[in-house]
Amino acid sequence: MTRMIKYSSLQTIALALLSLSATLSPTTTTTCAFTPSSSSLTTKSANYIRLNNKDRYSQRLHNTNKPSTTQLYMTKLPNSNNDANAITIDENTQPQVYSQRWIQLLYLSLLALLSDWICFSVAASPSTFEQAYPGHSAASLIDIFLFTNVASCFLVTDTVAKFGLEKSIKGAASLMAVGCVLRSGLGFIGPMLPASAATTLASTTSILSSTATGNSLVPYEFILAGTILVGAAQPFFQCTPPMLSATWFAADERATSTAVALNFNQIGIATAFLVGGGMATSVQGLGEYFGVISVACAAVTAGTLLQFQDRPPTPPSSSELEKFLNGEEEPPFFESVQKLFATPGFTRPLAAFICSISITNIVGAFIDEVMERGGVTDQFSIDLAGAGFEIAILLGGIIIGGYVDRTKQYKSVTLACLLSTIFLVIPLGLTDHYIGNEPFLLVLSLLGLGMAAGPVQPINAELAVDVSYPSDETAVESVQQIGGNLVSALLVPVAEKLARQDYEIFSSLKLLDSDVRGDVVLLVGIAMMTYVYFSGFDAPLRRTIADCGDDGTCEAPQLNRGSLPVGEQLFVEEKGPNGKKVVDAITMEQEKKLKNMIK
Repeated sequence: MTRMIKYSSLQTIALALLSLSATLSPTTTTTCAFTPSSSSLTTKSANYIRLNNKDRYSQRLHNTNKPSTTQLYMTKLPNSNNDANAITIDENTQPQVYSQRWIQLLYLSLLALLSDWICFSVAASPSTFEQAYPGHSAASLIDIFLFTNVASCFLVTDTVAKFGLEKSIKGAASLMAVGCVLRSGLGFIGPMLPASAATTLASTTSILSSTATGNSLVPYEFILAGTILVGAAQPFFQCTPPMLSATWFAADERATSTAVALNFNQIGIATAFLVGGGMATSVQGLGEYFGVISVACAAVTAGTLLQFQDRPPTPPSSSELEKFLNGEEEPPFFESVQKLFATPGFTRPLAAFICSISITNIVGAFIDEVMERGGVTDQFSIDLAGAGFEIAILLGGIIIGGYVDRTKQYKSVTLACLLSTIFLVIPLGLTDHYIGNEPFLLVLSLLGLGMAAGPVQPINAELAVDVSYPSDETAVESVQQIGGNLVSALLVPVAEKLARQDYEIFSSLKLLDSDVRGDVVLLVGIAMMTYVYFSGFDAPLRRTIADCGDDGTCEAPQLNRGSLPVGEQLFVEEKGPNGKKVVDAITMEQEKKLKNMIK
């Protein structure tokens, strides 16, 4: 509900009250400020009514060398990690970014890489794994990992809310390191130690060697336990990139940083194919391969424990500053889920995210069949093509995500990516009888598909956070990861069955007569339905609106200001009996704040 008032009455009084309030109490933590134009008193033109005065934040956040106009008082905060030099945040605080954000992004990306490397570590050498552990398949181990991942996604939001980002990431990294050691044993430490220490280590781990299946392998029970621990840790690296971006990065960096952190797990899959395919060619090599993974995980975990931080001294954007000043507290996960699905526009980026992750997962799972059918039969070439597909996903996210950061064109970019996905996925399962196999075109389509379908995930992760602002970023991404992984798990067996079926098209035309695989028909159908559904997106970009003063995009049409509920619109235009007349609007919340000032 909106109360309509004339500028010359309450708004004039409000200006006087605000001036008096600023004089009496210059360090209050929130303010309600009007920003009329110089001619508004005579023309009654509509003007934005702003909360938390974002006008002062219009400078580019990257210009951190500019002197601040307000002194930041150095005091100790009760919950601060910096006991000595915590900064008091109030209405005079300027949003600022810090170089530490790149260290944060580096460690979260490396942890995501390692988690998927471990998940798919035996995907490139399933026969070697089954030889080492008879009766157990590589596919079943991956399934156990993924199901543990989905279950853990339900715990991430509440854990991060209770313990903070720093403790949660450090705890998950430590859990993953323990899982790696269980999978590899401690044999990899021997070559790094002096002879006496190595002898002592061997004696303390004799129980493992006595029950191992080979000279350098631990029992399958240890492999299983370690896989479960890593699967439980992975969601903390998958569900927190939007939160990391919001907490540490400026408004025009968030989509890019989310793309890097969210898609770096694809590099882990590529690493599994390249390194695993080269090392795990024998049982002995498989044990050494697991040891290499443990060493890499231990190094990244040590760096995380030493350098990863919770949050910067001051927020990086106006939207984060506003959340801090308003004291936003997020509800438990299941309550957040209900709130998210009740938010207009949330389900459309969710559908796009699920579509993207399903297509990339299915193509990655059946990359061998796709390449062999297209005429690429050499295993090393197949591994290279698979690695190229995963790298293309990351590069596409960085390039296209950077464009979205600058323009906020979430809708048009997503639709373009989905349309490109439809056309690029077709050659992966299409055989033209007249032309025959064309390996070059097949690989080109595969790389193009990675560039087009991959960026849809981070872009729509950011879009979902944007439309649901000020909701919990971790809860948003947890919902998307749960949905994407569950739908992928359901579609993989369906796609596997359809891949054995061919459908002939254009049989009456010799030049166009072709066969298309059933799994490709499935993926094209998913992409087309998602395109149609997402094209109806028309929700306001709430977080971008809160940040628009930072980068001067307040008037951009893609912000969808007109879709805001009436009570949240910043100004209202009405037609009077004598033509057009513009009157100012003030929301109930703003009126309440004014009355409190009067009291």
